[in-house]
Amino acid sequence: MHSSPTATIMTLLGIFLCSLLASSIAANPCCSNPCQNRGVCMTVGFDRYECDCTRTGYYGENCTTPEFLTWLRVTLKPSPNTVHYILTHFKGVWNIINNISFLQNAIMRYVLTSRSHLIDSPPTYNSYYAYKNWEAYSNISYYTRSLPPVEEDCPTPMGVKGKKELPSVKEVVEKLLLRRKFIPDPQGTNVMFAFFAQHFTHQFFKTDVKRGAAFTKGLGHGVDLSHIYGESLDRQHKLRLKKNGKLKFQIIDGEMYPPTVNDTGVEMLYPPHVPEHLQFAVGQEVFGLVPGLMMYATIWLREHNRVCDILMQEHPEWDDERIYQTAKLILIGETIKIVIEDYVQHLSGYHFKLKFDPELLFNQRFQYQNRIAAEFNTLYHWHPLLPDTFQINGQEYNYQQFLYNNSVMLEHGVSHMVESFTKQQAGRVAGGRNFPAAISRVAMASIQQSREMRYQSLNEYRKRFTLKPFKSFEELTGEKELSAELEELYGDIDAVEFYTGLLVEQPRPGAIFGETMVEIGAPFSLKGLMGNPICSPEYWKPSTFGGRVGFDIVNSASLQKLICNNVKDCPFTSFNILRSKNAELARINTSSNSALDDVNPTVLLKEHTSEL
Repeated sequence: MHSSPTATIMTLLGIFLCSLLASSIAANPCCSNPCQNRGVCMTVGFDRYECDCTRTGYYGENCTTPEFLTWLRVTLKPSPNTVHYILTHFKGVWNIINNISFLQNAIMRYVLTSRSHLIDSPPTYNSYYAYKNWEAYSNISYYTRSLPPVEEDCPTPMGVKGKKELPSVKEVVEKLLLRRKFIPDPQGTNVMFAFFAQHFTHQFFKTDVKRGAAFTKGLGHGVDLSHIYGESLDRQHKLRLKKNGKLKFQIIDGEMYPPTVNDTGVEMLYPPHVPEHLQFAVGQEVFGLVPGLMMYATIWLREHNRVCDILMQEHPEWDDERIYQTAKLILIGETIKIVIEDYVQHLSGYHFKLKFDPELLFNQRFQYQNRIAAEFNTLYHWHPLLPDTFQINGQEYNYQQFLYNNSVMLEHGVSHMVESFTKQQAGRVAGGRNFPAAISRVAMASIQQSREMRYQSLNEYRKRFTLKPFKSFEELTGEKELSAELEELYGDIDAVEFYTGLLVEQPRPGAIFGETMVEIGAPFSLKGLMGNPICSPEYWKPSTFGGRVGFDIVNSASLQKLICNNVKDCPFTSFNILRSKNAELARINTSSNSALDDVNPTVLLKEHTSEL
């Protein structure tokens, strides 16, 4: 029996209406991100939402109407690019301000508070929970999140904007990110900086690949120097000499180097072809990957044992445990000071002199705790910094020759590595098409992991960090060819992915990064540094660091002093390529003004040799 045409049409119409109803019920009304200015979207039933505008400074259905004081503040506040311009120009004015303590302190306090207050503390979301709950707060095995993940029932991967499917990862990397020709960083960043960035961040970026990109193996969630000492107590004890607070070491050609895996029983990630005598053991299990990481691990090993010698002279009554623990606190302090005053200072390009002084925050609303955000981890994949080859003391190494090759460090010595890396130019990070082809898999993994965690779009992150969203692809890239490729791949400027957008964004004039990388990265960085327990009023005092001598080591730390105190011949170094004709004079001045006026680093190294 055949149904009539009318019945067939009615049946099809019914199916269509049912499917339409089902899709309307399934679509989450918060997918369109209707709540602005950090308002929180909450569903009410299947097809309605409410915006919680509490303490945002805005009101209205979508938190878009500013309160008077908010309007006044937003109207008077200069744009981030204007602030950046002021800080990177007018050098004569900044030289005067840098020499007036109360002005420098006031500006530095504002920099710290305005940046760190953009970071949620305590944490709010993780990659599993898009709403606040106790698990998202208390489960520290997750990276936290600044923005909740895009809900799984949204029409598109970015919510409601863009295509139904994202472009293939391979296509994104090949068309937008891979290097055609090496683009040097116009700020003069060098390879010494590139390896510092990698070695420093590996203490808190420790993705648990077995559990997934949303999870971290790091328990400290900040500057805990686990890359030097080890994450677990078991690893720490295996690396310790158990004498005078020191770490295990070996002497090769009169210089101190890390012990081997056989000497410690510590697990490291080495491929089978690496000889046992080149399998050095340090706190971070991946540092055998490249000699640049092992170079820094060696320098910090020497610094720890050097500080132990000083503490032994100052406190002969202390046992091994107290010397070790105090030296660790001193090195944490040194690290934070070097990161702020050398590393961040270089990145900023500011004429204003940044200052590490925890006391600036003692009377401010500030929490001394930190959680590493997944977005910060993703943002920090700065692999365009890396050159096409590595040049050390007249020799050139490609990636195949460089990876897992600790013999490079023994052949050239740490001194020649420092000197060579200081002179070699690093690549520009922003602007697109500067990711080394040799490690293209890293770029693909970064994008794939971002998709697994369902990051919101670049524009949503710009809004979260009080930046204006880009209105067009050309505004994002600053040119036509790359913007056309982006538009073809993503279709809508509000659908551009977070990591892809960061790398293709046009850099600020003469700078290594674009606006978004700096304005999102800096708050995470400064909160993580100044939120460290040693910066709190209870910890920041001489007794924490073994007295005035230890406190002075922290307060006078610099990259150059770290090198001079631990590397033969005290080679000149900085995070800029070596251009200055006065470099040798700077080296001599820094060396003679060492934090240890009475202690000769060469003598200390010889004393270490006599212990074996």
